[in-house]
Amino acid sequence: MTPDIQIRKCTTLPDFHRCVEIQREVWRESDLETEPYVTFVVAHQTGGQVLGAFDGDTMVGFSMSLVGRHGSTPYLHSHMTGVLPSHRDRRVGRLLKLFQRDEALSRDLRLVEWTFDPLEIRNAHFNFNRLGGICRKIIPNFYGVTSSPLHRGLPTDRLLVEWQLDTRRVIAAIGDLTRDPEDAPATIHLPPELEDWSKTQQTDRLIELQSRIREEFQHWFAKQYAVTGVRLTTRGVDYCLAPWSDF
Repeated sequence: MTPDIQIRKCTTLPDFHRCVEIQREVWRESDLETEPYVTFVVAHQTGGQVLGAFDGDTMVGFSMSLVGRHGSTPYLHSHMTGVLPSHRDRRVGRLLKLFQRDEALSRDLRLVEWTFDPLEIRNAHFNFNRLGGICRKIIPNFYGVTSSPLHRGLPTDRLLVEWQLDTRRVIAAIGDLTRDPEDAPATIHLPPELEDWSKTQQTDRLIELQSRIREEFQHWFAKQYAVTGVRLTTRGVDYCLAPWSDF
């Protein structure tokens, strides 16, 4: 993994202020609103999580979660994770997630959820193929249309990831015991041009693609299918779906 990186809980005001500093560094060109340090204080005090990734004495990444409930069952909503550019591609995000899982299970919390943009394929691969998450819900325009360059002027559609922490599926995925999917009962296709469209800000093409896949996700979720992985091919990327009863 990354032996020089250590993960621990953040519990002090200096830790929480450092999380704010990392936000500003990570998203400084995206025009996103910064969560104030008091949000991290509240998350810590009300049963959520604030986790820090440390390179020596320096925090280089964090993850912040809020506590939620489905009926009488508590869970964590993983609201924000950020890693400094200097420490990306060093599996810091994975270390944060694995610590998040262990800490949640130590409190008998068995579900963590979070949202992500379905056009962000690297995130999809990490969430489904590497962590073993599933998805049964899309939230159209979750945050509304914002002025942030990060959102590219698009509706902020988000897939809701369910990370069911103590299932065999998750245990196998985090242990690197599963292969990327090859076949699936249903797929939702994204073309290989997606990355170029994003880089060159071809908003019309992105909106058209986003509208199509939104309808396809809603169609399959209504039939009680769930996203279980993503498949990279020479023709682009496929979201792979299967009936809920299959896992």
